[in-house]
Amino acid sequence: MYHLLSIESMYPQNIVKYIDHAVTLKTRRGKHEEFPLTGQVWALIFSKSSTRTRVSFEVGIRELGGSPLFLSANDIQLGRGEPIKDTARVLGRMVHGAVIRTYKQSDVEDFAEFSGIPTINALTDDEHPCQILADLLTIREKLGGWDGKKIAFVGDGVSNMARSWCWAAKHLGFELTIGSPEAYQPPADFLAKLNCANVSVTSDAREAVSGADVVNTDVWLSMGQEGEAGKEAQFGAYQVNAGLLEEAASGHIVLHCLPAYRGKEITEDILERHSATIFQQAENRLHIQKGIMARMAKHRIL
Repeated sequence: MYHLLSIESMYPQNIVKYIDHAVTLKTRRGKHEEFPLTGQVWALIFSKSSTRTRVSFEVGIRELGGSPLFLSANDIQLGRGEPIKDTARVLGRMVHGAVIRTYKQSDVEDFAEFSGIPTINALTDDEHPCQILADLLTIREKLGGWDGKKIAFVGDGVSNMARSWCWAAKHLGFELTIGSPEAYQPPADFLAKLNCANVSVTSDAREAVSGADVVNTDVWLSMGQEGEAGKEAQFGAYQVNAGLLEEAASGHIVLHCLPAYRGKEITEDILERHSATIFQQAENRLHIQKGIMARMAKHRIL
């Protein structure tokens, strides 16, 4: 079966193929000659609220000829405790594909196993694969690619974004440095499993950003962590601001997957200075997700 469940489980060549196809679809937007989702209904099953994810998938499905069916977890029996495998077996008999944005990675994996239809991870607490692919597309557009580049991720090193960046670095070979407080660095068992010499971790934000071609950040409190008192107080030294970016390489770009909390993980002036790149990054969610769904429909690849 053909799914996108994580960056960890992807083959490097397929990461590149998805990005290549997204470039083609972006260039041809509004002039498509093929509509690989014609006659198909794709379910969007969301336990977490969203702006970019929902809009980009709904628009993308329509532009590929299909029909999106949005299902909030509160609107279906998942919200009343139905096992994910039962929901999967029902929807697998009615729709042609599923996009899931939820908390547990195991829910996405179980849905894929029991549904028998293409399943896309639109975000879990463990990974955010569609966002990473969109970011890689943006890096290609702005810098020509990631080969020989240093990417820095500054902020919560145990977040889904940090984890997905680690797996992308392992698959594609670029240098990645995670700059995080010690309490929020990738755990030892994760790094042992990763087993990647080109990924490093430091508690010094300036060291992480030193010589970086790409400086990446995200919110300090992920969705569902709003009640964790005191967490934000540990991240003051990891704000992306003008002083920190003095350490970055000449011609660097700044990425933020949004939404951004200006004055916390990134300053107002830096976000606005790099807004063209950051909102190009947001737009690329549409194109990369169209590429994913189109290739799934036409080629049935993992």
